[in-house]
Amino acid sequence: MSRLQEFPLRRRLTVLILASTASALLLACGLLAGYQWQEFRGALVREMGPLADMLAANTQAALSFQDAAAAEANLGALQAEPKVARAAIYGKDGARFAGYSRDGRTEPPKAPAADGYRFGPRGVELFRPVMLNGKRIGTIYLDADLAEVYRRLRIFAGIGVLVLVGSLLFALVVSAWLQRPISRPLLELAETAGGIAERKDFGVRVSADGWREIRTLKDAFNRMLDGIQESERALSTANASLRQEVAERRGAEERIRAQVARLEMLNRITRAIGERQDIRSIFQVVIRMVEEHLPVDFCCVGLLDEAAGTIRIESVGVHHEALGMAVTADANRTLVPDANGLVPCLQGRLVYDAELRGLDFPFPRRLAAGGLRAMVAAPLLVESKVFGIFFAARTSPESFSSGECEFLTQLSGHVALAANQGQLYAALQQAYEDLRQTQQAVMQQERLRALGQMASGIAHDINNAISPVALYTESLLENEPNLSARARDYLGTIQHAIDDVAQTVARMREFYRQRESQLQLTPLQVNPLIQQVLELSRARWSDMPQQRGITIKVATELAPDLPPVLGIESEIREALVNLLFNGVDAMPSGGTITLRTRLQGSGAASAVAVEVADTGIGMDEDTRRRCLEPFFTTKGDRGTGLGLAMVYGTVRRHGAEIEIDSAKGQGTVMRLLFPVPAQAAVATAAPEAPVRVPKRLRLLVIDDDPLLIKSLRDTLETDGHQVVAANGGQAGIEAFTSAQARGEPFIAVITDLGMPYVDGRKVASEIKAASPQTPVIMLTGWGQRLVTEGDIPPHVDRVLNKPPKLRELREALAQCLAPSAPS
Repeated sequence: MSRLQEFPLRRRLTVLILASTASALLLACGLLAGYQWQEFRGALVREMGPLADMLAANTQAALSFQDAAAAEANLGALQAEPKVARAAIYGKDGARFAGYSRDGRTEPPKAPAADGYRFGPRGVELFRPVMLNGKRIGTIYLDADLAEVYRRLRIFAGIGVLVLVGSLLFALVVSAWLQRPISRPLLELAETAGGIAERKDFGVRVSADGWREIRTLKDAFNRMLDGIQESERALSTANASLRQEVAERRGAEERIRAQVARLEMLNRITRAIGERQDIRSIFQVVIRMVEEHLPVDFCCVGLLDEAAGTIRIESVGVHHEALGMAVTADANRTLVPDANGLVPCLQGRLVYDAELRGLDFPFPRRLAAGGLRAMVAAPLLVESKVFGIFFAARTSPESFSSGECEFLTQLSGHVALAANQGQLYAALQQAYEDLRQTQQAVMQQERLRALGQMASGIAHDINNAISPVALYTESLLENEPNLSARARDYLGTIQHAIDDVAQTVARMREFYRQRESQLQLTPLQVNPLIQQVLELSRARWSDMPQQRGITIKVATELAPDLPPVLGIESEIREALVNLLFNGVDAMPSGGTITLRTRLQGSGAASAVAVEVADTGIGMDEDTRRRCLEPFFTTKGDRGTGLGLAMVYGTVRRHGAEIEIDSAKGQGTVMRLLFPVPAQAAVATAAPEAPVRVPKRLRLLVIDDDPLLIKSLRDTLETDGHQVVAANGGQAGIEAFTSAQARGEPFIAVITDLGMPYVDGRKVASEIKAASPQTPVIMLTGWGQRLVTEGDIPPHVDRVLNKPPKLRELREALAQCLAPSAPS
């Protein structure tokens, strides 16, 4: 600068013009570049926030149900956003759930960082939580690069250099031409001013020639002394105006700050209610924040009941507790719009009552009685439909400004939208729950249908498998008088188990052939039945728990001399086994199961009570009420929900009752009450008469199961008959034909139904064609169904069900051969 001062004025002007021009251009370019940089970063941040919110909303369902494919699909949509370089979704445990990379090489971070924005040399990163019902279920990560801003800055820098060089060249030419008419009058003015300073002669004036600006300058210089006083007066006036302007500016700033504060509060309220789905919670949050930050002295929200045409107060603020109690009383909760001046509000317009005193409406009168003077009623409006009203009141009259009324209008719109979304979410949740329950029920029905179809196919095999056991067991009990008491007891238990299996197989078709069971109730004693249940289930309650280190004790408290009850022995035994198994499952750490019997009541109201009590985990009240429902289970995948339902069905079919006593942690008592029949009903069960079967019958047995053939032959030969066995339908027909040709005909034929190649129907047809008088007895696992449905095949004289009983077999032979049997 010292060397510049030594230059002539003309050169200094040229240098200063060029320097000023260059500085101004550089400053302008720098500010513009900085503004572009900040503006692009700000725009990038503003774009990423809504993008992250939208992605978080779309990802709630995928995170809730751990659907990685849906999460990846949501991230794949970011390919339409060129600014997003990477993205990821993290579960609530911090593990990366799904990821996205634009170039396919750089992966997102393996774990999320703290929530918020982070700027780096490459771009900006955003971590934002994913919330559901007020709980964090995951994190959204977005990474946007700054490649676009760097590209723009490079272009801008090139343009700036060209502009700077061109501007300096132009300024140099112009300054060399313009500085002469400027510098010459200035030099003259400087010389005159120096003379005035030296001589103190303020009467000297400069000539008023030169350019207009120079003339103006010279004229101003000439009037300088005369204008000192005038300048001071103008300065005083300007100071006063400045003070007034400052005051007005401060008022404007206060109004702007209030508006910004309301907008910030609206933003906070929007964020707060956006995290909630429950409509009552949304209202309470809004009321609390408005009371604290607007502020107001009283708030409440009413919902419209379209059917009744009334407003129901649902949520009330707590600042005026006494007033809130008066408003929320049952008699005051319901408002009639016409009677309270709220019809304009229901039409979508804001209602502002600046002075509540003097209004002849019940609701404003109650508010005025509580000390409130001004009230605003803002409609909750969604899609041009009002579903509620937001009320705000203050203790001062005319205390709501136009800005606050506008704020309450905007707030009611946000609240209405959030409440509507909450209602839609609740409806969606209910629909989803109904769909889930329906799907579970359909799945259970599908399992039962498949089980029923399998039952139809395997019943034949099961009956074939247990038939030899049934025949040999019955034969031993009947024909071996030297059996020990223990062996006879064991064989009796085996016989009961076989009967239960046969009854179970017969009922398996009920899974897919729903029809009323044909009950044949017979008198039976309960105490021996309980002993049979314990023997049949010993492995389940004793051996299997011991393998897991668990001890389960089973005790009995059986009342003596109980009267008999009417029932089906196998069904009652199965129901008691089910209850016993449930007791075992309810004691995962061991315990005691007690089976009790007693006579309850007297006379016609007496009943035999059978109790199965355990010391297990027990049931809460809700489980106790629902435990008899079909498909209801607390065992998860281990249970079908059908055990107690089948017990209940058995009890109801027997005209009995079931009682359940249980409490959490105090065990369970399942009580079956069987009515005691009248003595006449018990006496109707007459003893079975012995069956007389002719001796030394020549019989043909046809089946495809070698074990069943052997057992039938052995038992029939024990009865004194001559038995010929044939393996399969074709072999049976050939054996019958050969015997006929030799003059050794068979007195009767016993054949199976389901056999390969030639079934029982074909066998019966061929035999009747060859010898119409020969009886054909069909022994099949589908016998009960054939008889019940009237589907007995042609040419068959009698149908027996597997597993066969010796008495039934003898009765069939006696009935078929009685007219023609030899003596």
